[in-house]
Amino acid sequence: MANENPTVSGMAGRYANALFELARDNRALDAVRADLDRFDAIMSESADFRRLVRSPVFTADEQLRALGAVLKTAGIDGLAANFLKLVASNRRLFAVGDMIRAFRTLYAHHKGEVTAQITVAEPLGDTHRVALTDALKSVTGKDVQVDVQVDPAIIGGLIVKLGSRMVDASLKTKLNSIRHAMKEVG
Repeated sequence: MANENPTVSGMAGRYANALFELARDNRALDAVRADLDRFDAIMSESADFRRLVRSPVFTADEQLRALGAVLKTAGIDGLAANFLKLVASNRRLFAVGDMIRAFRTLYAHHKGEVTAQITVAEPLGDTHRVALTDALKSVTGKDVQVDVQVDPAIIGGLIVKLGSRMVDASLKTKLNSIRHAMKEVG
């Protein structure tokens, strides 16, 4: 059952859980997942759209009008479009990224997939994303979905969180280790 998953909580989790249950009951999980992925890609590609989504300066009506145009252009309709419009009219559009991540978690749990949260310094190309997904699949023996976050503060390398395990191979962590080792020597 979706709401048995403890990793989905808070306001974003409640919205995601409601959408998940509605999509499951309407046998539209895959379509909603694809639409949300498309919407998430639009948000990550457009700084102006991200500003519109996150800024409290815009009214709900302004956000709703802009959102309607974006959804129409992207071909996003049905449950996902109605959900996004509801989120905007409830003044919760600022949390839509968290809602999408929570929905992905519920979807993966339902499909028996594992989601890995990957933090990188720069966006991953398709080749690197596929190689990383294949490597994680060979380790876990399950289908792995990757949720990639970009954080330039890690300088280089990556941080992988998979379930309760975390591997920090970031350049920032390695430099901090060297700094601490140098302090102990001197």
